[in-house]
Amino acid sequence: MSYNIRKPLTNDERTQYSGMSDTVAHLLFHRGITDGMAAQRFISPDYDADTHDPFLLKDAERSAQRIVRAIEKDERIAIYSDYDADGIPGAALFDDFFKRIGYKNYSVYIPHRHDEGFGLNTEAVEQLANEGVKLLITIDCGITDVAPVRVANKKGLDVIITDHHEPPAELPAAYAIIDHKQTNCAYPDKNLCGSGIAFKLIQAVLKINRFSLKEGMEKWLLDLVGIATMSDMVPLVGENRIFAYYGLNVLRKSPRKGIVQLVRKLGIDQRHLTEDDITFMITPRINAASRMGVPMDAFKMLAADNDIDAHDSANHLDKINNERKGVVAALVKEVKKILNHRYGSDTPLPAVIVLGNPDWRPSLLGLVANTCAEEYDRPVFLWGRDGDNIIKGSCRSEGRTDVVRLMRAVPTGILGHFGGHKHSGGFSVSNEDIHFVEKHLNDAQIKIQNSKSEIMSKSETLNSNPDPESAGRSIDLELSIDDVSSTLYEDLNRLAPFGMSNPKPVFLFRAIAPISVRKFGKTNDHMELVFKKSNGIKVPAIAFFGAENEWVKSLKIGAPIDLIASVEKSMFRNKAELRLRIIDIISR
Repeated sequence: MSYNIRKPLTNDERTQYSGMSDTVAHLLFHRGITDGMAAQRFISPDYDADTHDPFLLKDAERSAQRIVRAIEKDERIAIYSDYDADGIPGAALFDDFFKRIGYKNYSVYIPHRHDEGFGLNTEAVEQLANEGVKLLITIDCGITDVAPVRVANKKGLDVIITDHHEPPAELPAAYAIIDHKQTNCAYPDKNLCGSGIAFKLIQAVLKINRFSLKEGMEKWLLDLVGIATMSDMVPLVGENRIFAYYGLNVLRKSPRKGIVQLVRKLGIDQRHLTEDDITFMITPRINAASRMGVPMDAFKMLAADNDIDAHDSANHLDKINNERKGVVAALVKEVKKILNHRYGSDTPLPAVIVLGNPDWRPSLLGLVANTCAEEYDRPVFLWGRDGDNIIKGSCRSEGRTDVVRLMRAVPTGILGHFGGHKHSGGFSVSNEDIHFVEKHLNDAQIKIQNSKSEIMSKSETLNSNPDPESAGRSIDLELSIDDVSSTLYEDLNRLAPFGMSNPKPVFLFRAIAPISVRKFGKTNDHMELVFKKSNGIKVPAIAFFGAENEWVKSLKIGAPIDLIASVEKSMFRNKAELRLRIIDIISR
């Protein structure tokens, strides 16, 4: 991995950030926030000023009116959500909303990941129709489900699709479609997650009829919106920053029993929850329900209205997540073994890694692909077989490749069904075409890369700044170990929560020597280095699951290294401690 250090600000650039520290100004500028007003709005988010009118979403008003009408007529409503940590919180959103207004004639349906797959399916639609459902609302799915919506229409169901995935050429003939990525949708922010869209629909309903709810009550739903937004790899800028920022604030004091029990089980102080706690601790346990069993188990945890059910659900999710980690680790090891055998040290890896095995469980392959994409620095596509004997897979980007664009560049018919986001997606392939997928994906990737190179070549005289996605990993600033302080942390925290499009700041600490080097954890798979500031205060640096990294071999007490790390505050055992999170170590 190569690195480049971001350039310092000129005097003219610095003047835009009056009242802010040099560190904050530098970080904001290099995140593309280059004027003072935008900078102030970024570090001081305002819910009312920075969220948009839900009626700007195409079909939002039509959908809200239909929902109000269904409630007033006591029609049976079904909430049909995706099975991940975006869709399930969205289902819990509507469950919470209906409970608050006292509406009982509804049900929640979350398809089984292995047996039913992603999105609406005809069998589920027929089942819901037989149960008397008149209005079907999808969450985080439905935009590509032409055939199931056609069945719903024949069965007399009105379907409202709420989704955020890329719309296909042919849209379902639904009663209404709310997806801000539709070309004829005027919504100004195109980056909301599925639960974010669901929340905007609830806002739209409340604009028509508040059902005696107090003004602003819906803000208490932001804990669920925040979980989904931080879980779903959407850019944490614009309205998503509001959802993540205020979502964390609500989460820290949320009375939601399932959340309370889960963070207690994980040993997290709820008052100090961070985005890392969400993405590394809570999200995997929500997703474990569908990856290892029944997705309704995660919904039950989020929707629990008593301590016993909440406690049991939290324990169950934690247990199956531990099982999931073991299976995923074994799959990662198997993939690496195949790659080492197939390519070795003399044969270069292809532009796109494509591997599969009929025995692999598709529900776990996204996690494996993500790990491999990071390690091998290229897109990874992995496939297995689901419960219906259909080849399905997941893909992840290394951070530069738009995997949806890549799949669209493959000749029509090779991939039977695909979709997702820029950096993650899913696909299916026929038995006949699976042997050709690797070649077609690599041909498409090479063509896209050549096209990018040509565009960059033509624009070189216009833009001397390198493309940040093609110039290696960026380091925000070079610091000394003495710079690690509560003042620095508070400066950094003004930009939190961090995520896509607002990455956690990365720093270079040049020529610093550890006074302690040790492995820790039950199986000694974590690393801790300790450094000493000039005033004698010790600063630990942690690398979870870092004991097998190549740089470990060169570590010696007293031997200087170049350390690349982020700065964080640990609240382990309710004790606040500033520390570094190791990203990489370069021996001198």
